[in-house]
Amino acid sequence: MTTQTEKAALFRRMHEERRAFVMANAWDVGSARRLTSLGFEALGTTSAGLALSLGAEDGVGAVGRDKTLANAYAIARATRLPVSADLENCFADDPAGCAETIHYAIDVGLAGGSIEDATGRPDDPIYPFELAVERVRAAAEEAHGSGRDFVLTARAENFLHGRPDLDDTIARLRAFAAAGADVLYAPGLPDWRSIKAVCEAVDKPVNVLMGLDAPPLSVVDLASVGVARISMGSALARTAEAAMVHAASWIRDRGTFIYCRH
Repeated sequence: MTTQTEKAALFRRMHEERRAFVMANAWDVGSARRLTSLGFEALGTTSAGLALSLGAEDGVGAVGRDKTLANAYAIARATRLPVSADLENCFADDPAGCAETIHYAIDVGLAGGSIEDATGRPDDPIYPFELAVERVRAAAEEAHGSGRDFVLTARAENFLHGRPDLDDTIARLRAFAAAGADVLYAPGLPDWRSIKAVCEAVDKPVNVLMGLDAPPLSVVDLASVGVARISMGSALARTAEAAMVHAASWIRDRGTFIYCRH
């Protein structure tokens, strides 16, 4: 698979199978190539992983659209796999700006990408319901009206921002589906029951985030409740950083390099 259209078509079919495939999240070209060689079927990018590599804060627009898309472009070119980008809130409050970001995301060769209902503002972290839906609708119209396939993931961010309201989260996901989203995603769901409730409440493929703080569930567990896709966000990037810090601390504190041989 080499073209954006071919990769997007494959990516869409993978979701339609509803078999809980794992989409590993890369943060640069090296990690993308390594994850491809390990046999994953699709890759995602990670805003937090990219921010970590740049020494920037995630989720507040510190990295910006240009750097995010440049990173996604490099990753997409580095692998034969479909790549879905973490596009945060599409770097815009208004629906037109969201559509513009999706347009550019397709242009750089991505098979898919996500739009969040998180504002990036700590004092007002979640967009009002109607605006959130309009933003998804504009992104979906661009994704599906461009003449090229693109798998749009709509994210309801309540649980990541101190609003553990499952009813509102499900209502948002249902509205996002009606607005044209292809995949639905509520990161931070705390347990198997809430994941099951989301999968049963919507009629579109569901992505679930697994990683450092996720509930201890397996691929088989998630498949059993109808999860279509599993992503890991920044978990791999943070694990890599933790290993580096551990090794460097060993060298600093003990004055030996034995750790580096493992």
